[in-house]
Amino acid sequence: MQRVIRSLFQGQQTGLILVIVLLGAILTGFAGSHTDRLTGREVNNFLNVHTLMQTATDASFFAIMAVGATMVIISGGVDLSVGSTYALAGVTMAMTLRVLGEIGMTQTVALGAVICIGIGLLCGLLNGVMVVGLGVHPFIITLGMMWVLRGIAFVASKAESILVPDALTGVMKANLGLSAALYPVPMLLMLAVTAVGALYLAKMVMGRHIYAVGGNVEASRYSGLRIGRILIGVYTLSGLTAGIAAFAGTSYYGSASCADATGYELYVIASAVVGGASLSGGKGNAINAMLGALLIVLIRQSIRTLHLDQNYEWIIIGCAIIIAVVLDRVSAQFTLKRLTGGDK
Repeated sequence: MQRVIRSLFQGQQTGLILVIVLLGAILTGFAGSHTDRLTGREVNNFLNVHTLMQTATDASFFAIMAVGATMVIISGGVDLSVGSTYALAGVTMAMTLRVLGEIGMTQTVALGAVICIGIGLLCGLLNGVMVVGLGVHPFIITLGMMWVLRGIAFVASKAESILVPDALTGVMKANLGLSAALYPVPMLLMLAVTAVGALYLAKMVMGRHIYAVGGNVEASRYSGLRIGRILIGVYTLSGLTAGIAAFAGTSYYGSASCADATGYELYVIASAVVGGASLSGGKGNAINAMLGALLIVLIRQSIRTLHLDQNYEWIIIGCAIIIAVVLDRVSAQFTLKRLTGGDK
């Protein structure tokens, strides 16, 4: 029994869940309450279904991107262009649908999804091809693409905010039989993408190859793995999730602009790293990335609830990334020490 309890509390996901629950308890205690106009009951400002749903919605857009970015990090790379891919995909979709005008609800939703996903796949594929073909560090490639893609979105949209058809907002804000003010679709999409990503990494052969490449690229090459194809694949998947997030976010908020998702790179990488992904490669998973995104959102929520300066958000998230990386390094050194018998 003692061994079971010890292994339970040493699990990465269990630790994240405990931190999320603890932070949620703190928010519940400090949030205060208000009187519900319909029922007349006292309702906690944080621990109520509307705030919890909005918290999940806020996390969903960059949690979806964090699933793809985690695969890149597992392979030993990094993708700084996800926010710009999001912006370009959203702007392209909005501009195309504006030109086409009324084409029917089903066609509008289908075309919007195809455009966003297509742009995301194309941007991810370009990243992967350049990383593999040019032999330049992915940090440099994706940093350059971050500026290029957002610049294209800026030029194409002329810095305008472009409205999307009501059909898209209606789908993304469907209440699915719940209260009129509850919109669970983004959260459900986040859970679906996370589940698919987790299954891909854990059960699919290509998913295991990603871990192999990130763990030891030379050993993977000698084992006959096609390193270039695997790396192109993970950047393409990162672009795919950015496209999905762009479709969901742009549809939910009802407009697209070249400034959308500015700074999302920080949140996405923070979600993956806080979720346990190792920047040296070979470690991480999709579920932890989603939990990391929820934790980041709760940190932001805490700053607002405690009435702290909004600028502290960047300081706290930056510290969280540093702490996560340091803990990962300490854990790796401890594991190596145990394997080599250094603790005897």
